[in-house]
Amino acid sequence: MTTKRDYYEVLGVGTNADDNEIKSSYRKLALKYHPDRNPDNKEAEDKFKEAAEAYEVLRDAQKRQIYDQYGHQGLEGTGFSGFGGFDDIASSFGDIFEEFFGFGSKRRTQNRRQRGSDLRYDLTIDFMDAAFGTETEIDLEKMELCPSCEGSRCEPGTSPESCGHCEGTGQVSRVQGFFTVRTTCPYCRGNGQTIVSPCNECSGRGQIHVSKKVALKIPAGVDTGSRLRLTGEGEAGSNGGPHGDLYVFINVKPHKVFQRNNYDVMCVIQISFVQAALGDRVTVQTLKGEKSLDIPKGTQYGDTFRLRGEGIPSLRDTSRGDQIIQVDVKTPTNLNKKQEEILKEFAKLDSDKLSSKLKNLLKGNSSKKAQ
Repeated sequence: MTTKRDYYEVLGVGTNADDNEIKSSYRKLALKYHPDRNPDNKEAEDKFKEAAEAYEVLRDAQKRQIYDQYGHQGLEGTGFSGFGGFDDIASSFGDIFEEFFGFGSKRRTQNRRQRGSDLRYDLTIDFMDAAFGTETEIDLEKMELCPSCEGSRCEPGTSPESCGHCEGTGQVSRVQGFFTVRTTCPYCRGNGQTIVSPCNECSGRGQIHVSKKVALKIPAGVDTGSRLRLTGEGEAGSNGGPHGDLYVFINVKPHKVFQRNNYDVMCVIQISFVQAALGDRVTVQTLKGEKSLDIPKGTQYGDTFRLRGEGIPSLRDTSRGDQIIQVDVKTPTNLNKKQEEILKEFAKLDSDKLSSKLKNLLKGNSSKKAQ
């Protein structure tokens, strides 16, 4: 397994670098290792992809926060896995290369590949499914390539024709005084081609609306706000461009017993004042089932106990949080006469004991003064 370098190290910036520093550093690396400037250079291609992956994470506030806190493993929990190649990078960053370099890539033509749109899906799951992970299916509505024309927009058996108005350039020129102004061709909309026989199934759009079931594996330890990325499950690209991604945002239902605090789980148990005073062994519910808990003598209301390793599994490693149990001492109600008498006797004994202690204390102070 290849170990990834630290993203800040890749871009040569500090962990406190702002957006402008990150962008400027990536610009230099992208210009240096751009595939058009380094043809057939595998090392330069790898460095170009590495820099693009680092920039994709550090320019995104949410991805950067996850990376700063959990590292590369944390990003794996969101589904982020880097880029497949130059076209994937170019599609994700849009026109950023033109912004950086002031020139277009040789690989970009009038009918350049365009990446499909990303999609968002909000999924609500049970507390226990979040704690232990689960597998499910979601119903997704999205645009896919037309199966009839396979995205060409043409009726099968036909093909696009070169636009007669711009002669296939995608631009038209007009003279204004001493200047020649070029604008996008209004007939082919810059494609350089026109569809003479549009596909009947998709009406020449190249895509159709579909409903699809998508299998989703939810890792143990997710929480409300967790985001899973399914690469390539977004909408279809155009002109042979890659699919977008699907982002699944998790919402976790509250549990009737447990509350979550990071990777720890909290719960409250009730015990009688007799159990609190004399101590006892009680049964408590954990995520994995029931366990015994020893209540020591003299336990007070609000005291807490910790069961190590009985909490939520970490998304970063194999560790687990703890279960924290808070005690609620229940005051008895509807006492019978005998119970009341016993409590009164207890209160008298306790009062006599306190009175005796007080007398001894006062006696001791008097003796000291006499000396």
